[in-house]
Amino acid sequence: MKRPTLEVVAARAGVSKSSVSRVINGETTVAPQIRDVVMQAVHELGYVPNGAARNLVTRRTDTLAVVVSDPPQGVVSDDPLFSAVVRAVSRELEIAGKRLVLMLAESDQSRTRVEQYIAGAHVDGVLLVALHGTDPLPAALSRQGLPVVSFNRTSAQDVPYVALDNAGGAALAVHHLLERGRRRIATITGPLELHEARERLDGYRHTLRDTGRRSIVALGDFTRGSGAEAMRQLLEDDPDLDAVFAANDLMAIGALRTLHQAGRRVPEDVAVVGFDDIEAASYTTPSLTSVRSPMADQATAAVHLLLSLIDGGPTDPVIMPNELVVRESS
Repeated sequence: MKRPTLEVVAARAGVSKSSVSRVINGETTVAPQIRDVVMQAVHELGYVPNGAARNLVTRRTDTLAVVVSDPPQGVVSDDPLFSAVVRAVSRELEIAGKRLVLMLAESDQSRTRVEQYIAGAHVDGVLLVALHGTDPLPAALSRQGLPVVSFNRTSAQDVPYVALDNAGGAALAVHHLLERGRRRIATITGPLELHEARERLDGYRHTLRDTGRRSIVALGDFTRGSGAEAMRQLLEDDPDLDAVFAANDLMAIGALRTLHQAGRRVPEDVAVVGFDDIEAASYTTPSLTSVRSPMADQATAAVHLLLSLIDGGPTDPVIMPNELVVRESS
């Protein structure tokens, strides 16, 4: 059975081919009664629009790319919150009638392939995730003139973004520890080439500086292992510390393990606060106090901003609020 054509739909509806085309392409200038008879004919005939032909007319692909610029060790793609981000983006695009292409940029070669694919007009816009401070991808894609939104701040000044209030969230954590009477508060940072890691460190430092206390810093990389190792280093360097703020929950969980092995009681001897409020934070022993990151809401806001940009809307950045979830570890 032959696939019905635009001409067959026009004949069934008793209208011109151009009228059918305007209805199919969603133009708002079509009279409601014409739209109704065309759509009735479409349903009766089982007509499916030719996407390639329609794209030539509208210059739209109805496809958006999510590009994850992540090192080979998978710092971000291995994060428990990453799947929540992808699900939220996929859900919003489905509601909007758009398709999703997920691309990983783990090396110079893969970044080049991403740039070539985007340059081939395969997508209408790009959502960038997990960018390092020196990542050339935001500027490279922005130069192509395609709408681009970043899932965090970038070094490219002309790329709109939706970001967490990382410094504010760190300040919440440190203020909480100070209110609990803690005096020697250390931090375990994320990889400092990431904007969010630097911002969380800045929030920690500024809050302590305002109270006249010194910073005690150990470097991590957002993994459990790095949190455990950084905690061991902190205990060796400053045995009297009585609190630690880890820049994400995975590192906080690693720190809890080291404290347990060292015979330090949590929170009696050392209080611990993490960042992100992943599901596992409720199930650690003791349960982990954490700064909740509204990642699904952030993903939804990023999709809305990108769709707005595609339609010529504003490019104002969006900052998502945080809240502190207090549990047993502090």
